[in-house]
Parts: sequence; structure tokens; C-alpha cells
Amino acid sequence: MLHEEKKEKFHQLVENKFQIYNSLFMSLPYDKMSNIGMLLPFLYEESKAGYEAGKSPEEIVEEFFSKHTELKTEEQKTELLFKIIQYIERQVVLYDSIEDAAFPELHSDRDAGTVLQLHERALQEHQLEATRKKLKDFAIKVVFTAHPTQFYPNAVQRILHDLRTAITNDSVTAIDMLLQQLGKTPFLNQQKPSPLDEALSIIFYLRYVYYDTIGELYKKLKNTFSTSNFTPDQDVIQMGFWPGGDRDGNPFVTAEITKQVARELRLSILKSYYAHLKKVRRRLSFRGVSEVLDGLSDDLYDAIFKEEAAISAGDILSKIEEAEKILIEQHNGLFYNLLEDFKDRVNIFGTHFATLDIRQDSRVHQQVIDEIIEKKSGLNLDEISVEEKLDWILNTNVSLDPNDFEGITKDTLQNVYHIKDIQKKNGQRGMNRYIISNSDHIKDVLNVFALFRFCGYREEEINMDIVPLFETMEGLDAGEQVMKQLYELPVYKKHLERRGNAQTIMLGFSDGTKDGGYLKANWEIYETKEQLTKISDRYGIKVIFFDGRGGPPARGGGKTHDFYASQGKTIANHQIELTVQGQTITSVFGNKDQAKYNFEQLLTAGIENDVFKNAKKDLSEKERTLLEELAEISYKKYSDLKAHPRFVSYLQEMSTLEYYGRTNIGSRPTKRGAGGELKFEDLRAIPFVGSWSQLKQNVPGFFGFGFAMQELKNQGRFDEVKSLYKGSDFFKTLVLNSMMSMNKSYFPLTSYMRKNEKFGEFWTILFDEYNLSKSLMLELTGFQELMEEEPLSQMSVKIREKIVLPLLSIQQYALIKIQKEEGNRDAYEKLVMRSLFGNINASRNSA
Repeated sequence: MLHEEKKEKFHQLVENKFQIYNSLFMSLPYDKMSNIGMLLPFLYEESKAGYEAGKSPEEIVEEFFSKHTELKTEEQKTELLFKIIQYIERQVVLYDSIEDAAFPELHSDRDAGTVLQLHERALQEHQLEATRKKLKDFAIKVVFTAHPTQFYPNAVQRILHDLRTAITNDSVTAIDMLLQQLGKTPFLNQQKPSPLDEALSIIFYLRYVYYDTIGELYKKLKNTFSTSNFTPDQDVIQMGFWPGGDRDGNPFVTAEITKQVARELRLSILKSYYAHLKKVRRRLSFRGVSEVLDGLSDDLYDAIFKEEAAISAGDILSKIEEAEKILIEQHNGLFYNLLEDFKDRVNIFGTHFATLDIRQDSRVHQQVIDEIIEKKSGLNLDEISVEEKLDWILNTNVSLDPNDFEGITKDTLQNVYHIKDIQKKNGQRGMNRYIISNSDHIKDVLNVFALFRFCGYREEEINMDIVPLFETMEGLDAGEQVMKQLYELPVYKKHLERRGNAQTIMLGFSDGTKDGGYLKANWEIYETKEQLTKISDRYGIKVIFFDGRGGPPARGGGKTHDFYASQGKTIANHQIELTVQGQTITSVFGNKDQAKYNFEQLLTAGIENDVFKNAKKDLSEKERTLLEELAEISYKKYSDLKAHPRFVSYLQEMSTLEYYGRTNIGSRPTKRGAGGELKFEDLRAIPFVGSWSQLKQNVPGFFGFGFAMQELKNQGRFDEVKSLYKGSDFFKTLVLNSMMSMNKSYFPLTSYMRKNEKFGEFWTILFDEYNLSKSLMLELTGFQELMEEEPLSQMSVKIREKIVLPLLSIQQYALIKIQKEEGNRDAYEKLVMRSLFGNINASRNSA
């Protein structure tokens, strides 16, 4: 579809439908919300015209009250603002549902990045065999996390699900009823979800979206690429799972919770098999076959409902194979495809559904190891070096009882003990990785290796990959040296041999961007991957990169297909693996059509990279030097901003940062460590990036980029930057993703801050860099407006920004009242918190 065609189709399927259903929405008799639909357009118009005229949010909201209402008291006014927020929240759900329902019409099976398009291209370029070969050495893994960027409670998620179906069927009656339900359904959790609640929320998607999506996509791959001597591996599409296993900074994730979540994952996949088998048995009603399948159905039922009953993937497969044999020998293989599809699902999902990862911060492990050394060695911690500690933990044979310890040490040891039991029930694919946040030294990996030894595992029984996560600038710089030392260490070398000489390494885009700024973080990670590829190849290790990417570009998100398709041959490409969270789960993988399309985009990006030649993927020495120069200049600019005395206090006092922790959306605290003064390094990436987003400033997604380009322009070298943009897919992707961040920025909202005595100068620094970056990016790309090449995303952003503009006015109005210490502080703080929800949900098209 051409740009203009796409725009027209979007206009018909999304924009027009939203107008129609929104009018239906406006007439619904909500509790105390009868006239909101009439008042909202006035607040929007006041906001739009007001910001263009340089008015503050306070002036805009006060004028709205005086012109369009007769409200006199503060209580009446805040009550109206609460109702408007509730109304807009529901408008966002309606818009989400309409956009989701239009997805299949706006995207074709033969779009760039789909399996069919990959096959066509491979055929035309005589690369079918090369594509099949790559499929043998490639997989994608999407790892679902519980990070709190999703504000819809489960009840609303389900309405969204049903609303999308009703919109697809154009059923006005059903839409009307669902909108009424939506009007009366609370959008707030009464209390913070537990890690188990978070896990169950995502397991809902596993059962009702991904079980079928991944099964059908695998079938499509088979049908497209299989030959008599080649079938794609069932592990080509995998799922990972963090809720209940990720204890980094989350005191509520305990060893017991991890066990419970592993059990829920196992029971959920068995329930999916049980339901699937029912459909298979309806067709395979033949003598001999039906008896075997009935028996399997009983076995699955027992494994779900009887604690003592157990079933392995091998048990299920042997029954299917028994049925298969009878079907082929006695019944001409009738309906064999149904049995084959079921068998493929069991091979894909085992008894684990998704692989549950363990993650903890390296500093916590050090604390645990120190306590063990202190208790068991008699050594004085103050007098021994890091090397002596390592020597002790790797060469001392002690067997520890968790009950001899308390707190985090006890729980960490219990968790390691439980891994064996989880692997027995869920299979080794159910849990096989231990991830260490904030890694920057070999001790961070070896401490975890030692914990297994202390919990009674013989070295050959440690069936776990130990995965360092390099996320700060220091960690990324140290990565190569850390891995070199590990690869050379005999005890770790043996461990890797037992793990098939494969090493997974995780890289943190979110914290990297927070730490180093947008351009520097992305370039640093690119270079680190190159160094780690080189060192791993030298030692004969197959390295797999796991990217901690968030939704928005400022957290490493953005257009993921373009990003992965732009990595050259200097970076190992055995697997594309990334974290997905919050609204990105809903917006990118939230229903079967979207999930299938986006899984395909990831899969083909990695395969294209190896199979098709493209000079724009490989950086020349000249391009590399220029990228390095731009990254360093932007890093300097971003570092100066971070060092500004107003940096942290600006976020604390002028943004929503302090309010993230009070929302009942996630079980994890918003900062590492407890109490004390807020330090930059303790800030979590999500509230950090989210607060900039709520201010509509999106600083981590562009700051320093424009400055770096201007520096080269001042030297008369802007043509070099233009050549880099034209010649490097990687740099082009960074520019376009940064544009997305800027397109969602709106500085007129906060322009009142320029007059603020304390923060005026700081605000001006941000605004100037935004203007500089925007003008230079437009000049660089030749675009007339941001995101010109992506009409669908551009139009979606435009409509969403329009929906939330009144919400932003309310949020800023409330923040100003709090800063001025005027009126009922409690009511204004609640307004700030409530407005967080709609703003975040409306930004869902961020990956």
C-alpha cells in the first residue's frame, strides 16, 4: 500500500469509526458523567488555543471553568476534573479497540517483514536453501516482564478484548453494551498487585493469544519452508517469563512465589492442551485412536487437578505417537494434520509454556556471599581481597541449610534449592537461566555459580545458564574483559562445555539510555555486542544476546524489525531475544493478528540479516569513526545535563516521578534501595523515562543528538552526517526512532516553567535542545514533518495526542497547585496520579 492509500484506509477504518462510536459513547448515561461528553471538546479547544497563545495550564483550566461551567467551589471543580479523567480513560480504551480491530485490514500477509514476503524474496534471489540453513541456527524469544507500564486492570483488559471483536463485527448493540460496562468498571486496582497477580495477568495472554498464535505461525513456517529433508525446529519461536522470577529490587518476589508461578505456568499449558485435545478428539473418533486419546485426556485432567499426579512432555508425546501410528496404519491418516498440529504444540510449549527466568542484582548476591563467608570461613571481610573471596567460594566445599540464615540470604538459598524441583516438573526448558543485573566483574557471575555449589549441586548438575546483564556505561565497557576472564577460567569453561558452549549475555537498553543518553547508549551497546561476538568466537563460544528493551525508543524500543535488520555481520545473530512489557504486550502482542505479525517481523529481521546482502548493514571504518564521534559529543552534552544541579530536583518537583510509586500498578518499588535522599543511580528506568513522557519532553529519546549534529555542522561536516544517514541502516533506525520520541513531545504544555525562578533556566536547556534536534533531523532526512515515512504511526500518534491533551492540562494544573501549596493538596495529588493512567495507556504505539 502506498502512503496515501494507507492514510485513506486508516482514515476510514480508524478515524471515522472513532468519531461514530465516540458519539455513541458520549450519550451513555454514566454514573455522574452525563454532560462530560459535551464539556470535553471545550477543554480541548481551550487547551489547544491556549498553548498556542502561550498560556499556562492553570490559566487554561481556570478559563475553562469560568467560560463553560458555573462551578464555584474547589471541591466542585476537582470533582469535574476527576470525571473528565475517567471519561478520557474510557475514550482511550475505545480508540485502542478500534485501532486493534483495524490491524488486519491495514497490514497484509505479504508486507515487508512477513514470512511470505521472506519466502518470495528468497525465491527471487535464489536464497531458499540459505534461508532454510539459517532457520536451523536461529530463534526468536520474547520475554514478558511485569514492569509496571500497563495501567489496565484485568477486568478492563477483558472488555478491551471483547470490544475489539464487536468492532470487527460492526455490532453496534454489542459495542453499546460493552461501553456501558466500561463506564461502570473501575480502572483502578484497589491495592498493588502481588507478583503472582502480575504473573496471572500475563498468563491470560499465554493461554488466549500465544498458544494459538505461536502454534499457527509455526505451521505457517512449516508449510512455507519445509521440504522432505527439512522441517523448522520447534524452538524457533520461544517465550520467556519474568513475573515471579525477577526479584531485582522487588522484595515481594520470594522463593515461594517463584514456585507458585512455575506451577501456574505448568497448569496453564496443561489446561490449554486439555482444551485443544477436546477439539482433536471430536474428529479422531476412530477405533484404537479414540481410546488412546481418551486416556491422554484423563492423564492431563489428573495432572491438572490431582496434586500427586504428574505428566511430562515425553509422556504426552508418546501417547500422541501411539495414536499417530494407529491412525496411519488403520485409518488412512484421516485428519492427521489435526494430530500433527497438536504434537507440534507439545514440542513447542512442553510442560512449561514459557521459560521462567530468575533475576537478581549483583549487589544483593555479594551481600549474600559476604554473609556466607563471614559465617562459614572465619575470614575477616575487611581484610580479604575480591580475589581471595573468589578463591574461597570456588574451592570450599560447604553445604548450606537456608534455615541457618535469615532474610534475603535465606530466601536466595531456598530459591536455588527449588530450581531442581521446578526443572523436574516443568522440564529444563521451564527454568534454565539466572540473570544478574548490574554486572561489571567476573565475581558477579561466579557468585551465582558458587550459590549452586553451596546448595548441594554437583557441578555437572548445574543445568542453568548464568547470564550477566551489562547495563551501565561502566558495565558495558567492562563486558569484553569480564567474558574473556570467564572463558579462560577452567571451572567456568567446563560449565560452558556442559551447556553446549553457548553463553547468553544480556544488555540493558533502558538503564543504558538513562545512564548515557540515547545515541551513546545505542552505539555503546552496538560496539559491546561486536566486542563480545569477537571474544566469544575466539574461544569457540556461541554467544546469544538478550536485549532489555522497553516500549518507547528512550528505553531501547522503537521499530524493532528495522533495528534488528540493521545489525551487520560483526554482531552474532543466533537468536533475537528481547524483553516486552506493560502496554507493549497489549499494543504489539495483544491479540492474535498483531502478535503473529510482530513475531514474524522479528523472525524475518534476523534471517534477512544473514541471508541477504546489504551494504547498508555493515559500517565502514569512516562511518564507524563518525558514529563514535557523534556518540561522544552527545554523551558529553547529556552528561552535562545529568550533572546540572537542578536535574533530579526538576524531576522530583516538576514531574510525576514521585507519583509512580503510589499507583497500584506494579508490585515493584520505583527505586532501588529504601529511604534516604533520591539519587540518580537509584532511579528505575521506567519511572525515569515515564516522567519525561508525562511532561511531554521525552528527553532520554533525543537529548544530545541535535547538539552532536550541530557540532559537526559548525565544522562544515554536515554532509558526512547525511552520507551516514543514507549509507547506514543502523544510524537511520536511530534517527527515525528518536523522531518518534520527539513527535510525542509537546513543549508548549510546560512553557510556563520558563518563568520559574528555580527551574526556568533548566527548562530552557531542554527546549533549546529539542528545537535544535528537530530542525537538524528534518534537514538530515529531508522530511517536512517528523515520522513522514510512517503514515500509520504518525496518524495514530496525532489522534492519541489529541485525546490526551485535556488530560495533560489537568495533570499540569494539579502539579502547579501542589507546587504553589494552594487548596486541597490531597485532591490535587489524586488528580496527578489518576492522569498518569490515561497518558501512559494512550502512548501504547511506542514499540
